Amino acid sequence: MLLLRPLPAPAPRVRAKPAARRPPPRRRPPRPRATASASGVGFSEEDAFTRSSGYLFEEGLSAEGELPTSYDIKGIAAVYRRRPLLVLRRSLQIGASFGRWFALRYLDSVNERADDMFEVRAAQLRRILLELGPAFVKIAQAVSSRPDVIPPAYLDELSLLQDRIAPFSTDVAFDIIEKELAMPLDMIFSEISPQPVAAASLGQVYQARLRSNGKLVAVKVQRPGVQAAISLDIFILRFLAGVARKARKLNTNLQAVLDEWASSLFRRFTLNTGISHLMQEMDYREEARNGLKFRELYGNLRDVLVPEMYLEQTRRRVLIMEWVEGERLSEVRDQYLVEVGVYCSLSQLLEYGFYHADPHPGNLLRTVDGKLAYLDFGMMGEFRQELRDGFIEACLHLVNRDFDGLAKDFITLGLLPATAQKDDVTKALTGVFESAVNKGVQNISFGDLSGNLGQTMYKFKFQIPSYFSLVIRSLAVLEGIAISFNPNYKVLSSSYPWIARKVLTDSSPNLRSTLNTLLYKGGTFQIDRLESLLTESLRARSEQSLVRNQEDSDSSRYAIKQVLSFTLTEQGSFVKDLLLQEISKGLDALGVATLNSVTSAAASRFPFAPSPSASLNNEEVTNLRNLYRLLLLLSKTPQKENSSPARGYESTREKGDDSVDDFSLVLNEIRSLPEFLPVLSVIPELPPESQQQFLLLPADLTNRVLSRAVARTIRGMFM
Repeated sequence: MLLLRPLPAPAPRVRAKPAARRPPPRRRPPRPRATASASGVGFSEEDAFTRSSGYLFEEGLSAEGELPTSYDIKGIAAVYRRRPLLVLRRSLQIGASFGRWFALRYLDSVNERADDMFEVRAAQLRRILLELGPAFVKIAQAVSSRPDVIPPAYLDELSLLQDRIAPFSTDVAFDIIEKELAMPLDMIFSEISPQPVAAASLGQVYQARLRSNGKLVAVKVQRPGVQAAISLDIFILRFLAGVARKARKLNTNLQAVLDEWASSLFRRFTLNTGISHLMQEMDYREEARNGLKFRELYGNLRDVLVPEMYLEQTRRRVLIMEWVEGERLSEVRDQYLVEVGVYCSLSQLLEYGFYHADPHPGNLLRTVDGKLAYLDFGMMGEFRQELRDGFIEACLHLVNRDFDGLAKDFITLGLLPATAQKDDVTKALTGVFESAVNKGVQNISFGDLSGNLGQTMYKFKFQIPSYFSLVIRSLAVLEGIAISFNPNYKVLSSSYPWIARKVLTDSSPNLRSTLNTLLYKGGTFQIDRLESLLTESLRARSEQSLVRNQEDSDSSRYAIKQVLSFTLTEQGSFVKDLLLQEISKGLDALGVATLNSVTSAAASRFPFAPSPSASLNNEEVTNLRNLYRLLLLLSKTPQKENSSPARGYESTREKGDDSVDDFSLVLNEIRSLPEFLPVLSVIPELPPESQQQFLLLPADLTNRVLSRAVARTIRGMFM
């Protein structure tokens, strides 16, 4: 729900009288019913909620006292089983509304008028959803940010449901404020707009100024009877979901998915799946607490604004928060702020596990000073650590075409049952995802993956866990906003550099194990994968680098500086140790190659000298080749066309010979040393701490090489 959307011409404010004394609460004289206008929320039509579903809210007011405060389907069912006529009337209304619309669509196709009536039917669908009330409006908001799956005409209409909904009576709203805060309006605010500046499915917003401190605030007031109205619709939709699952023989538990979403409208509770959702749009006090936590975690990110919450003045049906001036992100078409949103969303999902589960365009604003503002914290989620690790591992395995690992990840994430035949699943996933992955990570979209996966879900009993539906929705909505003004945008492309940085720096044992398995697939060091991860991680924008005029990261010098800055910090210590380990292997192999070459040269001068020692074995050749490639990686020196990392090695391997011309290989390495000098030139530009770490590297590397040489000598003595 949109909290704040300033109008081109703000509504005049009602100035309250000075508070010379504090009289007891009193009822104001009745006012004319407030209607939306150009000075209000922008609509002049009658409140469709009241006209078509008013009985639902009137009945709901009497039922709200009986409903459970937490999401309890048994408790909700118990209330409405005592009201069979109300359930029947609502069911008939829902069935008749959608049945009539589908019948008209069918007649359009029969009469070959489907294209001509497309926009008309889209407008009719919006009105139907509006008439049916909050539950259906919230569902419409969930799909109104996907221009890649929703036709433009329907997208335009459904987007109107994000904040441009006719409000309920302002007199009623002001009475709720006074009742909840237990004091007259003029004791709370020095001024307040006479009409709502925004209205949505669950409540509406007024602009006001606090009398206590003079700050401009947004006052959100909950629509009367909304909890009971949504509870009844959930009760009916849950029954229909069960029928649909049995009729279509679906693997996914639609009722559990609906329960997960429905919990957003009540209060905090914990599911057995291990994810706790904090979606308290029915209790504004919980929403305010969510906002405070969100502000604490993400309010300090560059170009991100999280409004202040006034928890002391907030009640169950009234929320008071800082006023934010701005425009919808989808309207200003700011690509940079979309990237900021991607970075912030990934921090939410994978760093802290506390995320905004409803980032539709009405909840994201571009402020007047160019920041991304998050609004409405009723729909939040918590992502457990092992699930976060599983999600990261799945992305890594997908991009690196490790479909065997991906099959294991799907079991960890609950997408596949533990009894699934892993080999068969791996084969199926290879066929499903290989074509999408071959396009490159920059071209993979969530639509591609979900669409391709849908073809094999039934065969292997794939299921969408209830917790996962909201995670995917959060990312898909963000991708949809970006696609609306950049059709080629892929959120996975923007996400993967951050994921690469995360897996290279995170201390989680699971991720460390995954990185080791990924880099040593088959027991051989996969330098290509490390290079890919490092390259992608350099593309990730950290909090400090989220600036519009970012330094050009394509230059070799900048890349060298970034690699060294990363590996010489505490976060990059794991990668630094890994690099030192592989470099020491290469230097040890280089020493063996040099010794063998010198011995061979000396022996050739004496006719009766003993035969030289054996050439390098395959492991040493591989280590020497990896040394060359690691030096190239650290210096970011591009290889010349038609040249290989270790030309002597490659040429002999092509002939099928496992040996190598050691001397020529050594010469290749020595000849390449001047190419690595740019590494030294950037050392003075590093932070003092990184320079100190760099000075310690030679001693560390020497110890590692000597250890390997001693171990090799001891092995040789007993062979």
